[in-house]
Parts: sequence; structure tokens; C-alpha cells
Amino acid sequence: MVHLNMQIVGSISAVSSSLHVGKAGPMVHTSACIAALMGQGGSKKYLLTWKWLRFFKNDRDRRDLVTCGSAAGIAAAFRAPVGGVLFALEEMASWWRSALLWRAFFTTAIVAIVLRALIDVCWRGQCGLFGTGGLIMYDVTSVDVAYHLRDVPSVIILGVIGGILGSVYNFILHKVLRIYNLINEKGTAYKILLACSISIFTSCLLFGLPWLAPCLPCPLDATEPCPTIGRSGNYKKFQCPPGQYNDLASLFFNTNDDAIKNLFSKDTDSEFHHTSMLIFFVTCFFLSIFSYGIVAPAGLFVPVILTGASYGRFVGMLVSSGSNLNHGLYAVLGSASLLGGSMRMTVSLCVIILELTNNLLLLPLIMLVLLVSKTVADAFNGNIYDIIMKLKGFPYLEAHAEPYMRQLMVGDVVTGPLQVFHGIEKVGTIVHVLRTTGHNGFPVIAEPPLSESPVLFGLILRAHLITLLKTKAFLHAPEPIDVDAFKYFSANDFAKKGLGQDDKIQDIELTEEEMEMFIDLHPFTNASPYTVVETMSLAKALILFREVGLRHLLVIPKISGRLPVVGILTRHDFMPEHILGLHPFLVRSRWKRLRFRFPLWNKIF
Repeated sequence: MVHLNMQIVGSISAVSSSLHVGKAGPMVHTSACIAALMGQGGSKKYLLTWKWLRFFKNDRDRRDLVTCGSAAGIAAAFRAPVGGVLFALEEMASWWRSALLWRAFFTTAIVAIVLRALIDVCWRGQCGLFGTGGLIMYDVTSVDVAYHLRDVPSVIILGVIGGILGSVYNFILHKVLRIYNLINEKGTAYKILLACSISIFTSCLLFGLPWLAPCLPCPLDATEPCPTIGRSGNYKKFQCPPGQYNDLASLFFNTNDDAIKNLFSKDTDSEFHHTSMLIFFVTCFFLSIFSYGIVAPAGLFVPVILTGASYGRFVGMLVSSGSNLNHGLYAVLGSASLLGGSMRMTVSLCVIILELTNNLLLLPLIMLVLLVSKTVADAFNGNIYDIIMKLKGFPYLEAHAEPYMRQLMVGDVVTGPLQVFHGIEKVGTIVHVLRTTGHNGFPVIAEPPLSESPVLFGLILRAHLITLLKTKAFLHAPEPIDVDAFKYFSANDFAKKGLGQDDKIQDIELTEEEMEMFIDLHPFTNASPYTVVETMSLAKALILFREVGLRHLLVIPKISGRLPVVGILTRHDFMPEHILGLHPFLVRSRWKRLRFRFPLWNKIF
């Protein structure tokens, strides 16, 4: 809860302080945190618990709630409910099902209704700039979109350059984040110093660069006062004589949303100079990179949209003589191309841009530029979200299996030693294993007289073992007793707790007499875990693991007579780093084949 409050306050402070960051990322994170809080039954510390929330205290419902929360964050940030659903489908959810679709749609529909109600309350300007323009943030419906086949080549070029710029953007951001991680690891003082340095550097650029731009005479057909009076507008005076304005200051001295509106606006082809637009593009490109990764909550969507809009308008200035599209439409397409080149999404980005601009006539051009930019950028590196997750060390599984996985069997990546428990296990043995290992799942082996030979009975989790130790429902002899084991427990005892709030084995104190006692694990073991044979293809096992949303996958032997379980597969066992350590020559041969097929890679990388 404290982290959630800091996220909200930090996001408001970062966006309002003119840092070149977006609000979408923090809003998605905030919504996901609220959903996770509901998924764990609320917060006992802050007395925000309800009995009906206990229904969601399981892995599947919590995962669904977090997915719906991320969709709600996008819907609230861009007022794009359908785009939020597609964003959750395309980028957030590891696996999808029909029930999750309508739940996410219901969530974003509620967000749209609440937003509309708040906008109606604030329509008289009582809430500042909130709600201006209704649900459409960058309305370009009044723009007449008339394009022909001769405009398609320029749009394709826009997508190609956007794909290249997006891959360069991801490459530089990856290097910068690695440096920031080294700085942030040194302590809180270094984090604050880094954030202050970036903030001061940003302020110096915002106030210094407009001096390089010339003063331009106010347009005769301007639809608003020139110079602009107030906080937002297209014409900022900034040291210019009466009747003139500074086009670069008009972009820098506005909020990001207002700057995007200025770039998307129609009939403004003569309001911005080539030099000013190039300076603004380069500045936004690097400020959005260096502003991400500091201690303040930051998003990438809005900075990339703004950077792409300036790049698209600059390209529109260069090709305006042979095109029917105005500069504002080139700015919209430029935003789409840079988003596609950096984030590598297609359907969700297309719908989000359409909901932002409210112009369905742009659909063919946006689809074309997104496909071209994504295809070009995929030839160089991965999308920005995958890069960030790898830097944070998250074991993220790709939706597809790598080609070398088809040449490996499950048994090739299983590592030991394997820790197993008997159906009736000694308390001291359980405590020793829990204290000396970090495993979260343990196979349970059933032995005679329950079976003629040792067989795999099931899987028991670390959290359940700690609950059993904490309750101290022990046996004096290693023999099962005919009593109801669950009379000592309730369903809430075994419910999943919040992240970082689980009981620790170090906090449980047991006497020497209790350490010599026994626990019957049979009633508390999952007797139907997912299993695969050790000769199964690793690629098939990855698909099963990811599509079902597993945390543990038991590996059983092909030939009987051995231990009934060979090992356990977790997310880390599917990571390329783990497989490379076990089979370096097999994995590296894949890169040799790629270099043979794409010799250009050798020159670029």
C-alpha cells in the first residue's frame, strides 16, 4: 500500500515537473498493484479486507486480475478502452482465455464510464485542464484525409525509418539502463542525485534551446490568439517582439499532451520551421531515453508518441511537395512508426492511435506503417519491454520456442540435486531441507505399505510445508492415523499470501522433541501435478508450461525401476542462459546458422 501511494504521488510529480516521461507506465503499474492487492484479499495492515475477496486468493484469479488491471491502466491513461483490452491481450497476458476477454472488456468499460462522468463534472474548467476535449485526447476528425497511391511510398519510407529509429532507441536505452542500474545499486543518495541531475539537465535544455529558434510572424488565419495567452497553445512569445512567436518554445513550454496536439493539428504546415522541428526531435529522442530508469515513476508511451510526431512532421516537411497529406497527418503516422519500431505491437497500437485521434480514415495508413516499422525493427533487436524485463532479471518466457529447443529433451536440462519427501516425513528433515534450499516445490514419494514400489504421489509447496510446521500438527510415530487432518486447518491457512508476506522458515521455532516427530504429507499434497516424460521435446514442454501457466513441471523417467521422479522444471530451466551453460555448442550452432543466413548481421553486430 505504501508503494502504491508513492507510485501515484511520484507519477504526478514527475509528469508535472516537465521531465520527459509518460503517465501510461505508472498508471498501468498502479492499476496492476490495486488488482494484486484485491487478489491477495486486501491489506490487513491498513484494514482493507473483505471476506468476499478471499474468493480470489489463488494464482489464476490473481493473474487475471492483474491482467485486467493493466488494461484499465491503459484505458485510463489514453481514454482508450478497446485499446486497453488489446494491449493486455498482446503484451501483458502470458496466456489468454475467453473468460478473461470479457472480464478485461468489462473493466475497461467501467473505466470509460467513470472517466466520462468525471469529465462531465469538470466540463466548466473546475478541474484545470482535465477533461478538455472529452474522451478523445488528440482529435483530428476535422482533418480531411485524401490520399492516393503516390502517397504510399512516402508512408512506407516513414515506416522503414521509424523501424530503424525504434531499434536504435531500444539499443541506446538498453545501454543507458545498464549504467543506471550500476548507479542505483550504490544507494538511495545516488538514486536521488541521478534524478536531480536529469531534472536539472532537462530544465536547462527546455529553457536554453528556444534561444536557437528564430521568431516567426503570427499567421493571419490563426484560430487562437497569437502570441498565446495562458498555459497552453500553439504560439509562445518567448523573447519575441509583439506579433511574433517562437515555434520551438511553443513545443517545449507546453505539456506533452499539448505539444502532441500542436503537432497533430491541421492547417499548421507553415507554423513550424525545419530547424526547430529537427532540434525538437533530437532533444525528445534522447531526453526520453535518459529520463527513463531514474528513481521517479516513468512511462514510455507518451514520450515515444511525442518523439515520433516530431519525426513524422519533419519528414512531412521534406516530402510535402509531392504528397497530399498535411504535416499533421505525417505526425500521426510518425508516432505510429516509432511506437511500432520500439514496442513491436501492432493491433493494440493501431486501435489506441485510432481512439486517440478519432479518425477511422487513417486506419489503412496506420496499419501499413505499423507493419513496416515492426518488420524492419525485428531484424535488429527485441521490443523494449522484453529488454527491460531481461535487465531486471525476470525469467520471462517467449511465446515461441527457440529452434535449438527442438533438438533437446527435457532430461537434458534437468539439474540436481533433487529434494524429495516421503509421504510421512520427519519434522527435522523438512526443516533442514527448507533451510538449506530455496526450492518452492517438492515431490512427495509414496512407499510401501501404500504401494508395492515407490511411486510419485504428488507435489507439495514450500508455503504449505511452512504452514504445517507453524501449526505443529505432528505425529509421534511414522504411521498414518485415521483422523481428519483438516480439522486443525482452515482454507485460509493454505491460501496464497501476498508477495513478500509469506511466513519464513527462520521464524518458526521448534524444540528438539518436536524435531524428532513426523508429519503426514498425504492429505496436503497435490496428487495430480502436471508431469512430462524425460524424453519429451523441450520445445513441447515449454509450450505446455507457458500455455497452462505452470510454476512447476515434474519430470518422470522413461524406464521404470528408477526413482519415480527425475526432476522439476521451473521458468529458470527454460532460460537461454541456463541451457547455454549446459549445452554451449548446441546453442551456439544456432547463431552460426543465423549468421550464415543473414550475413548482414556480422557487419552490423
